[in-house]
Amino acid sequence: MELIMGIVLSIAIVLIVLWFNRYKVRLGLQILITMLVGIISGIVFKEAAIVFETVGIAFISLLKMLVIPLVFTTLISSIVTIKDTLQLKRIGVKTIGLFLLTAVLASSIGIVVAKLINPGKGIILNLEKNFEGREVPTFNEVFLNFMPSNPIENMANGEIIPIVLFSVLIGVALLTAQQRNIKEVAIVITFFNGLSKTFFQLTNIIIRLSPIGVFGLMANTSSSYGLDTLIPLILLVVTVYIACLIHVIFTYGSLIGFVGRVNPLGFFYRSFPAMAVAFTTRSSYGTLPVTINVITKKLKISKKIANFVAPLGATINMDACGGIYPAIVAVFVSSVYGIELTVIHYILIVLTATIASVGTAGVPGTASIMATVVLSSAGLPIEGLALILAIDAILDMARTSVNVTGDMVVSFLVGKSEKEWKAEEY
Repeated sequence: MELIMGIVLSIAIVLIVLWFNRYKVRLGLQILITMLVGIISGIVFKEAAIVFETVGIAFISLLKMLVIPLVFTTLISSIVTIKDTLQLKRIGVKTIGLFLLTAVLASSIGIVVAKLINPGKGIILNLEKNFEGREVPTFNEVFLNFMPSNPIENMANGEIIPIVLFSVLIGVALLTAQQRNIKEVAIVITFFNGLSKTFFQLTNIIIRLSPIGVFGLMANTSSSYGLDTLIPLILLVVTVYIACLIHVIFTYGSLIGFVGRVNPLGFFYRSFPAMAVAFTTRSSYGTLPVTINVITKKLKISKKIANFVAPLGATINMDACGGIYPAIVAVFVSSVYGIELTVIHYILIVLTATIASVGTAGVPGTASIMATVVLSSAGLPIEGLALILAIDAILDMARTSVNVTGDMVVSFLVGKSEKEWKAEEY
């Protein structure tokens, strides 16, 4: 009976979203409503929420379908559009500089919030036997994994970083050929520009399904994690969410307000659709089509900036996964094991978290890898990670939302500094 009611409710949600679109209800409001309905539905239907999970997974599959072709075509198109190689260098330096700055601030906020709340207080050790931390790849492995030795295979395996590098190399080659007046490349440039616009149109179609996908994902999440799982570690969940909120409000809000010279509340309001999709899908790559759409359509930054900064951000901008989360985990583990941290430990945590956020980009289980790196560098037992595996998905929702918000903030700041912002349309 519950299964039938679940199917009926899913159909009702689809009809409601169609009604929303007919009367042009804002996408952000649609997502907020379906998110709340999804949470309630998951709690009510519990095991029968498998129907909703199917809806959510189908939505994620559509987003993943877009990621590789969107990254490949838009990066090439944006580089060719820039034309000025000096501007390309400026954009690259500004983008990476801002990513590193916010990563340092993120890890610092994580440490301060964790020390104030002390989420490890009262936790009794009950570690999994034979638990092994995620293996940290060597520098050579990371570097070689970046290389697009077989771009087709990289695309088939969904390996983003080699595709980003491959796309940049093709874009630079086309830009150089264009500057040397090699006429034959004109048709290739036109092809990639046309293909890029095609995928943008496809993105617009799929984004309209976001409220339905968010409903399914939230219903599944709320049905999967009961109070028995959450209560022992509720303080850790609260700590991570508070640190993420502080980072968004104060770090990103200050950058948008004082550097970007726009109202942070208006910025976050416009950015909400991408933040919500990131929260529910828990994937920066999966959210990328929505992120680029928000940057260009809502924030009014030119496509050439959005197409360059957003894919790069989805790859190396890990403020929450590489900054906030490992810092909190380090303080949490030290508290549980009764290990006193010194100033040197805190400096090591901040520096390692910042470097690891770039060094482990594109590695599966990024947050766990980064936490392992930070714990190892600070001399803390990596076995402590076993304590929080049960709630990792809940923590990952906040982490991903912060990462994607950071991508939009940096895109906006870089775009405005390069006079690629349509202020009159904002």
